[in-house]
Amino acid sequence: MRWQALCEAEVTRVWQDAQDGAHDLGHLRRVWAMARDIAIEVGGCDLEVIEAAAFLHDLVSPPKDSPARKEAAHLSAAQASRFLRGHGMVEERVKSVAHAIEAHSFSGGVVAQTLEAQIVQDADRLEALGALGIARCFNVSGQMGAALFDADDPLAQQRDLDDRRYALDHFETKLLRIAERMHTAPAARLAQERADFMRVFRAQLLSEIS
Repeated sequence: MRWQALCEAEVTRVWQDAQDGAHDLGHLRRVWAMARDIAIEVGGCDLEVIEAAAFLHDLVSPPKDSPARKEAAHLSAAQASRFLRGHGMVEERVKSVAHAIEAHSFSGGVVAQTLEAQIVQDADRLEALGALGIARCFNVSGQMGAALFDADDPLAQQRDLDDRRYALDHFETKLLRIAERMHTAPAARLAQERADFMRVFRAQLLSEIS
């Protein structure tokens, strides 16, 4: 819990008023809680690394449509490393935290090579699924000015998917694919449950607009 308090204070200082409904302290706390539960079930993990990475993985968080977004994980890892060294974390752990932060990003393409990084990535990606994932998806899409869905072709049967224009398209372009890419057994189980709920939600939505 020592790192939680320190990291939350640093994130609050860096973010100031820039946090949004999908990327806020609640998101960080849920990622840590989920990562901790997964780590306890899996065993053999460094919880100190996981805790720090969970709270600092979005330390640098440009808007989703910003050109800097693809560099966010790298920038977060660098800034987090400086912060953790300044607060006495040993260098081996700092490097482990930095790797977990860099590997959490879907678009960054960094392979999670440690169990700690895999767990943080799984926990963060579970936030993109289920009821919470739906809420966050529409929140971010609204910030970017996207429509809820294409009223004429909501499932993109006669057009290309475009999740920058339509929030519902994001289910297929990214979110449901995430459920197939979990590293740990606990996360894979939860991911499938949450993905199934998203499909039920989508079916209900289609029935209401048809």
